[in-house]
Amino acid sequence: MSTPTSHFAPLARALHWLMAVMVIAMLFIGAGMVASISERHEWLLNLHKPLGIAILVLVIVRLIVRFSTQTPPLPADLPGWQALAAKLSHYLLYALMLAMPLIGWAMISAAGDPVMLGSSVRLPSIVAAHAETFAFLRKAHRYLAYLFFLTILMHLAAALFHGWVRRDEVLDSMLRGK
Repeated sequence: MSTPTSHFAPLARALHWLMAVMVIAMLFIGAGMVASISERHEWLLNLHKPLGIAILVLVIVRLIVRFSTQTPPLPADLPGWQALAAKLSHYLLYALMLAMPLIGWAMISAAGDPVMLGSSVRLPSIVAAHAETFAFLRKAHRYLAYLFFLTILMHLAAALFHGWVRRDEVLDSMLRGK
């Protein structure tokens, strides 16, 4: 039996911070697209699509790393409800990191538009073109984006609570190596 680790693996930390920047950028790009009807909207959309696919690929890599490396335990004195909230919020974050790009891809497919990664790489449609499906997926993508944003804010608040109030090793385990 191996001894528990006090920090996340370097690759897990690198993926966490890279994806944090990418996901936050995506949320702001998405908000900009929704708020804009100008030509800027097309530029943002052309940035949003490949970034979403990159997030989808990276979250799969991240899940493989997560299940193949040891993670630090939560503090033993953490109240049970907080430990449960931490576990459930992580499940929700991973689910949203998987669902959002897949729903976006399906939404674009349902609109009958190609999912282009640059000027020459075209991804296959994952659903048939259908106006009602597009409308449903667009609404789902928007509401899940709100949920994602709120979940990220709660995750950030919990990390700061651990770092500034509890002053335990939870935040440090993702900030620094051994």
